[in-house]
Amino acid sequence: MFLALAGVALACAAWAFWLEPRRLVFRELSLDLPHWPAELGGLRLALISDLHVGSPHWDLPRLARLVEQTNQRQPDLVLLAGDYLIDGVKFGTWVDPESIARELGKLQAPLGTLAVLGNHDWWNDGPRVRRALQSQGIVVLENQVRELSHAGREFYVAGVGDPVTGHDAVREALAQVPAPAPFLVLVHSPDAFPEVDERASLTLAGHTHGGQVCLPWIGCPVVPSLYGQRFVAGHIVEGGRHLFITTGVGTSIFPVRFGVSPEVVLLSLR
Repeated sequence: MFLALAGVALACAAWAFWLEPRRLVFRELSLDLPHWPAELGGLRLALISDLHVGSPHWDLPRLARLVEQTNQRQPDLVLLAGDYLIDGVKFGTWVDPESIARELGKLQAPLGTLAVLGNHDWWNDGPRVRRALQSQGIVVLENQVRELSHAGREFYVAGVGDPVTGHDAVREALAQVPAPAPFLVLVHSPDAFPEVDERASLTLAGHTHGGQVCLPWIGCPVVPSLYGQRFVAGHIVEGGRHLFITTGVGTSIFPVRFGVSPEVVLLSLR
C-alpha cells in the first residue's frame, strides 16, 4: 500500500513539475456574442497571455515554436494579454524584453498583433517592455483603442491598462469607442471586468493562470484575483456581459501546473 501511494505521489509530482508545464494546448472555440455584427461573424483571433519567458519550461526556442504553431492556424488577429517577462519565478532565468519582442514580432495575422502590459512587465520597466514590443510592429494599447476593419465592417479593440499595478482606466478607455460601434476589450487581469459596460461584445484577459493548480473535488486553491473563484478561467457570462480568461502559457512563483495546461486560445466570434 505504501509503495503504491508513493508511486502515485511521484507520478503526480512528475506531471505537475515537468510534464504538464511543458505541454501546449491549442484550444479552438466559437463564441456567440452580443452586439457582434453578422458581417464580422467568423472572425478568428488568437489570445496569448502570461508567456513568462524565462520561467522553467518556457525559453526563447519554445516561444519561437509557439509563434510558428500560432501562425500555422492563420488567425485574423492576435491579441497579447500581458506578462511577457518573469519576476521572482523559482528556478527561472530572466530574459530581456527585446529578445522576447523579436520572437513575438514574427506573429502573422492580417489585422496585426495588439497587446497590453501585465504586472510582471511593469515590475520589469513597463516603458522598456512597451518600446521593445512596438519596435517589432506590435501595437501596445494603454487605455487606448484601435480601429480595425474585417469583411468590410469596422470594429474596435480597447486595450485597458493593468489593474494589478494601478494602470487601468476602464471608463476612459471605453469612452473612446464611438457608439454604436462593436468592440472588444483586452486587459491583463479580469478584475477590470466588473467596470466594463454592456456595450462591449467580449472582454479578454489572462493573469490568473487558471489557478495554475486545480485539484479534483477541491478546485483551485489559489486564484490571483480579488474575486477569487469567480474569475478563474474560460468563458464567463454575467448579466449578459461576456468575459474570456485564458490559462496562459508560463508559470509564476513556482514552476508547477496541475490540471491546468498551458494554452493558446483560438476564438471564432459570432
